[in-house]
Amino acid sequence: MRTLLVLGSKPEPVLPPAGSWDALACANASGASAARLGLARPAFTVVSTILASRTTPSNAIALAALRGLSTGTLFIYPRRPYRGNRLKQIANAGRVLRATPWFLRRELARVDYHYDRTEVRSSDAYAGMILAMSGNDGNLTTLMRRKPPSSGVVAVALGLSDPAYTRVVVSGFSFQITHAYAENPDIRLRGSAESRHADTDIAVITALSHCTKRLYTTEPIVNERTGVPLLGE
Repeated sequence: MRTLLVLGSKPEPVLPPAGSWDALACANASGASAARLGLARPAFTVVSTILASRTTPSNAIALAALRGLSTGTLFIYPRRPYRGNRLKQIANAGRVLRATPWFLRRELARVDYHYDRTEVRSSDAYAGMILAMSGNDGNLTTLMRRKPPSSGVVAVALGLSDPAYTRVVVSGFSFQITHAYAENPDIRLRGSAESRHADTDIAVITALSHCTKRLYTTEPIVNERTGVPLLGE
């Protein structure tokens, strides 16, 4: 049995016992948490193009947290600012340009972030993968059109889609925008720590758990909000 640990950036993540997992996957800047915890180099990392867009203060902080780190495969997750609002995209053309895969690669090079290979898929391709693994649930389609899943949830889906892993364990997830590597100024600006992806992420993880029977978590909050079994129970 090969186990993939998918690590989010929640402060003080509950990790599975040492030696109980075979490979690590990260999302956005959770690689900084992995490095601080002394974990192995990620087999793959999902990074949203939003990190390079400078749309919020937290984007720049996350990008800086990746300085000097590396991963095996870099999955670039394209996300456009002001999605669905053509007028705002035209008015903010600079931010839209900065949210392209090309610009993200440039910004990652500037912080000395390295990877063995890179893979770019469209947002629709990631959504299609998740829907196919979730029984093409119509409710998920609606939720993902309203708000795409987070990079962390995309990493979970990628792990479950890989037949090399018979079990995927989620750690460091909380459905909030708190981060282990730095205080997130967006919390103060928004007046809430709840992630805007929370509703979609909870629905996707719930569906993936139900349909694959291979998803587990070490985080009680994930178990409470999605029903994903706690590892070891």
